[in-house]
Amino acid sequence: MSPVAPPATPEQRILAAIRALPRGQVASYGVIALRAGLPGRARLVARILGHTGEAGLPWHRVLRADGRIAFPAGSAGWEEQIRRLQAEGVQVHNGRVRLPPVEASLDAALWAPR
Repeated sequence: MSPVAPPATPEQRILAAIRALPRGQVASYGVIALRAGLPGRARLVARILGHTGEAGLPWHRVLRADGRIAFPAGSAGWEEQIRRLQAEGVQVHNGRVRLPPVEASLDAALWAPR
């Protein structure tokens, strides 16, 4: 019988949700928290992103709920995030990106009016 892996920590789940964002797609901090099984924990996502030094993590694909870049406008981080997003084909206008609609559940995804 093989040993059962311990449940992933919230940090591991959040980082996995960020890593799963495909090239050219973006999500809000809140959506990342939801995908990690931690609804309502957008600030935790931001805190973890601010402290991780993981090379290759697509941090630039994570934005505020309104699609804005969280760095102060004109800062080095703001410019870097815009550069990385545009390199992936994401349209950025005045530091803002159009986020995809959030599907709260499978039922909402299947039955919501279009």
